[in-house]
Amino acid sequence: MEKGSKSGRKGGVTITKIRKSKRWFYFLSSLLLIAIIYVAIIHTLIMNTANQPAYEDAPYLIVLGAKVNGEEMSLALSNRANTALEYLHHSPNTKVIVTGGKGAGEQISEAEAVRRFLIQHQIDTERILTEDQSTTTYENLLFAQRLMDSSNAKVVIASNDFHLLRALTIAERLGMDASPLAAPTPTVVKLKLYIREYLALAKSWLFDW
Repeated sequence: MEKGSKSGRKGGVTITKIRKSKRWFYFLSSLLLIAIIYVAIIHTLIMNTANQPAYEDAPYLIVLGAKVNGEEMSLALSNRANTALEYLHHSPNTKVIVTGGKGAGEQISEAEAVRRFLIQHQIDTERILTEDQSTTTYENLLFAQRLMDSSNAKVVIASNDFHLLRALTIAERLGMDASPLAAPTPTVVKLKLYIREYLALAKSWLFDW
C-alpha cells in the first residue's frame, strides 16, 4: 500500500505541474496576443494621424524639440526643422514657435538649434518665437501655447511621423486647434523610436490626465 500511495502522489504532482504550465502558457499567449493587437491598432492610428493634411497658412507652426548633439541637430530634429522650413516658405504669414530646452550632452537648447537653422535659411527673426525651457512633449506644447496671441488659434505641429499622434492628443487636452505636419523618422532609429512611442502612448493614456 505504501508504494502505491507514493506513486499516486507523484502522479498527482505531475498532473498539477502540467496544469500550471498550461495556465501559464495560456496566460502568456494571451498577453502576447493583446500586445500584438495593441501595436497593430496604435501603428495604424500613428500612420493615419501622420497622413492628415496640415492647416494651410496657420497663424502658428510649432516645431517640437528633439535631441541636439553638442550644437548639431540630431537626424530626427533636422527632419523636423526641414519640414517646418518648407511649410514656412509656402506660408509667409505663419509664425513659428521653436521648442525644447537644453539637456544632457547639449551645448545649446533644442529650440536654439532650430532657430539658427531657420535664420540660416532666410526665415525672418520676427517670425520666430522661442520656447527653450521645456523638457517633455507636454511642456513643449504648454509653453508654446503661452507664446500665442490666442490659446485656441489654429496651429500646425511639426514632428516626426511616429510622434504626432501623442502630440495631437496632448494638444487636444490643452484646448488647441491643431493639425499635424509629418517629418520622416530616420531609418537608423525608426524601430527604437516606434517601440518607445507605443509605450509612451500607453503611459499617456493611462496616467497623463
